[in-house]
Amino acid sequence: MAGGSYRDLIAWQKAMELVLEVYKATKTMPKEEIYGLTSQMRRAAVSIPSNIAEGQGRKTPRDFKNFLSIALGSLKELETQILIAQGLNYFNEQTTTNLCALAERVGRLINGLYNSLK
Repeated sequence: MAGGSYRDLIAWQKAMELVLEVYKATKTMPKEEIYGLTSQMRRAAVSIPSNIAEGQGRKTPRDFKNFLSIALGSLKELETQILIAQGLNYFNEQTTTNLCALAERVGRLINGLYNSLK
């Protein structure tokens, strides 16, 4: 798609912020989760800005919208995993609240971007 870089998209910028926060939060999780929940959470988080970037690089708004839909799916996956981590007492309430609030903001931005495409 014509236009600026994916790095100019606020949705991508906030999604990158979410990735960094997820990595920080998962550092404190038990070592036995490194190939389990920790890995799944990190992969889901990385998928969000990656799909925004890939979609923005596609030729049509329809393609971009498809990748934004995938990013939203990964976001919902991550939100569920955050709640699982809290349920297992890997995250305290403040960490969960902060991650969920940032995830919600990213979701609103992706939805706004999706709706702006013709």
